Amino acid sequence: MNKEKLIAKTFQGLENILAQELRLLGAEDVECGRRVVYFSGDKEIMYRANFELRTAIRILKPIAVFEASNADEVYNQISQLDWTQYLDLDTTFSVDSVVYSEEFRNSKFVSYKVKDAIVDYFREKTGKRPNISVSSPDIRFNMHISDTSCTLSLDSSGESLHKRGYRQASVESPINEVLAAAMILMTGWHGECDLIDPMCGSGTIPIEAALIARNMAPGLFRKHYAFEKWKDFDSDLLEKIYNDDSKERPFEHHIYGYDQDFKAIGAANVNVKAAGVSDIVTLQVQPVQKFTQPQEKAIMVTNPPYGERISSPNLLGLYKTIGERLKHQFVGNDAWIIGYREETFEQLGLKPSLKIPLYNGSLNCEFCKYTIFQGNLNDFRAQGGIVKTDSERKANAERKRLKPHAETRPYTDRGELEGEIPDYIIRRHNEFVAGQQREARRQRRLEEDQERDNHKRTDRSRYANSYTKKSKEGGDRNNAGYRKEFRPNKGGRNRQGR
Repeated sequence: MNKEKLIAKTFQGLENILAQELRLLGAEDVECGRRVVYFSGDKEIMYRANFELRTAIRILKPIAVFEASNADEVYNQISQLDWTQYLDLDTTFSVDSVVYSEEFRNSKFVSYKVKDAIVDYFREKTGKRPNISVSSPDIRFNMHISDTSCTLSLDSSGESLHKRGYRQASVESPINEVLAAAMILMTGWHGECDLIDPMCGSGTIPIEAALIARNMAPGLFRKHYAFEKWKDFDSDLLEKIYNDDSKERPFEHHIYGYDQDFKAIGAANVNVKAAGVSDIVTLQVQPVQKFTQPQEKAIMVTNPPYGERISSPNLLGLYKTIGERLKHQFVGNDAWIIGYREETFEQLGLKPSLKIPLYNGSLNCEFCKYTIFQGNLNDFRAQGGIVKTDSERKANAERKRLKPHAETRPYTDRGELEGEIPDYIIRRHNEFVAGQQREARRQRRLEEDQERDNHKRTDRSRYANSYTKKSKEGGDRNNAGYRKEFRPNKGGRNRQGR
């Protein structure tokens, strides 16, 4: 099969993990970008990318790359394509646009221009027009504009790939499936020991861990991909990929999920059964205060409340309890915790050996590793214990080196699962910046006013000094009667009479 340039989209901070997945998949020319990974592959690689990748949210196939400085140029470029390769008159389609440009301020307007170009193409050729469907189109197009560089792609995924298909029940603010899988992969765990999530919610982390442990493809539960409506769709190839279980492996250990909420455990049980992993995942209602030392070696991966989307009556107390349970009931194991607030991490009373910056929705979080051991650090090291591996030391050093120069992430909306920036968020950010500029101008005016006042006081001081000299020549300025003579008489009242 012919190899083509492809794009895998992901969340910020997961690019390297996704690149590793693509290389293992057999993709070529793998190169990381910002929230994307570029790669090359044939049709099978594209199908497998949708079916097997755990940290991708969308797979795009570019069909046109061009330069444009305004909407009319976009329209003209799109009009020149042979749209009969992709659409028929009875095919519905939609266009999504992502814009990072001073020339193009409105992504919806760009989408409209692309739609107009496609519709006008068919109207001129046939006298008829294809239909547009926003909710469930047959073909999805993605328009990406960075400054004046434009890329039009076919969306091969359809719904975001984080929607695995096993989530039948949910609770408040569940962790995204892609983020959960990425966190587990970052730990280096692939089923070598037990895995525990003491605050599992609806079971996303335990389920993603089970799929990783058995090397089951996350696409097993998907009912549909957008590429199934393409003209060159190969149903036999997809069936071959779907039925290929040669990569699956046995899992000799166990996965445990706990939560104090009965409703959460109920939802988790439903989802675990839907994923077909109930034989290796055990769920139980249990508050973190009752967490006890596991009988077997284990790793902990958990997503506690941050106090943002999910509140806690005593958030700092909760984190203090987590730290105490880890110190006394998780000795000899590693714990990985994702969090948002620095003050909550401080309550753990533990020093992390590794910090990885991650975004959970729009929240700038850190994913921290804690190595739990008895006694002091020197004794632990003398016994051969390792707190930080060489790779973790390098990662920490690189993070510290890049932190002062790190790219500031624009404001984003947590409802945008793909991390793209909608126009109204950009406007909100621009308004915020404008407000900062106004405040800076106001501050400058205040400083200028203050400086003028200082000059005035200096001038008055000079005048007063000159007057003092004259006064001393004409009489005793320190005489009480002299001082009263020149004091202002406020409110018409005699100051001596007060």
